[in-house]
Amino acid sequence: MALKTEHMVLNMGPQHPSTHGVLRLELELEGELIKKVVPHIGYLHRCFEKHAEAMQYNQIIPYTDRMDYLASMYNNFGYVIAVEKLLGIEVPERVQYIRVIMGELQRIASHLVALGTYGLDIGAFTPFLYLFRDREKILTLFEMTCGARLLYNYMWVGGLSHDIHPDFQRMTKEFVNYFKPTIVELDNLLSYNKIFIERTANIGILPIDTAINYGVTGPMLRGSGIKFDLRKDDPYSIYDRFDFDIPVGKGIYGTVGDCWDRYYVRVREMEQSLRIIEQAIDNIPEGDVQSAIPKRIKPPKGTVYTRVENPRGELGYFIISDGNTNPFRVKVRAPSFVNLEVMGELCKGHLVADVIAILGSVDIVLGEVDR
Repeated sequence: MALKTEHMVLNMGPQHPSTHGVLRLELELEGELIKKVVPHIGYLHRCFEKHAEAMQYNQIIPYTDRMDYLASMYNNFGYVIAVEKLLGIEVPERVQYIRVIMGELQRIASHLVALGTYGLDIGAFTPFLYLFRDREKILTLFEMTCGARLLYNYMWVGGLSHDIHPDFQRMTKEFVNYFKPTIVELDNLLSYNKIFIERTANIGILPIDTAINYGVTGPMLRGSGIKFDLRKDDPYSIYDRFDFDIPVGKGIYGTVGDCWDRYYVRVREMEQSLRIIEQAIDNIPEGDVQSAIPKRIKPPKGTVYTRVENPRGELGYFIISDGNTNPFRVKVRAPSFVNLEVMGELCKGHLVADVIAILGSVDIVLGEVDR
């Protein structure tokens, strides 16, 4: 005779350490099996989109930093591209190269946090220390360039707030040479660790059709085997000049699209970011990084939508201009918010302990979810 169990509702968060922020997950359980998961957001209240209506275009850039605060450079990147398209500004070549380098360094730094904290969620403490050690080296490069380590306000409309330091190119190349072997070390320590694989393989499988229907993008989509990356499929800035690959999930136990695949794609993406940086760092042209910055930003009436491949997926900015110095509306397509919606599908039929592994594999930042 089957054991009868009652349904129970369990709240995970909003202060749970593995929610990585103020997220509350409402779990409907039958015993320890997940029947339903409902994410409850709205505890952080960044209010970015409302703030943008009261700010001039250039004043909005520091607010973009505070959405995905682990990928602030890329938030800047996406926003300034949108405003430049609205204005019809041609950005100097030097600015384009520096932006790409900073963007890829930011991608690596963001993935280091994602992978380190993910290992911590599963129970591996040492990789967390190693990866945060490596992230500090990137933050040192950022600090040397613009004086900040988390929120940068670095990419301005038409240019950059600061030119790179005379030692930046040398130190970046030193970091690239240092970091390549540490990715191999990470694979040996965590990626192919038997316990880690047992906790993540065949857990939270995201089929291709479900991913597409939910609008999932970034490493989550590529983890399901879809080779889609805006840097290749809808190139922006100067990404079409560089040679790099798009890693996809391979299914270590035969099933593609599980937690391990999403983790694995982020590890391999760091290698490709290093390839882009290597190609760009020695080819930065001379020039003034502030020569194209407009003294006053007052775009004509119209709308614009641009999208970039930030570390979590497609980050889109939709701007409506009514011809004034303030935008009429700024709408953000935040990848963390969109990707989080699929949690209910990923968790069905799994155990409570698996929720931790699944949520960590989504890699959300709550500032972007509740923007």
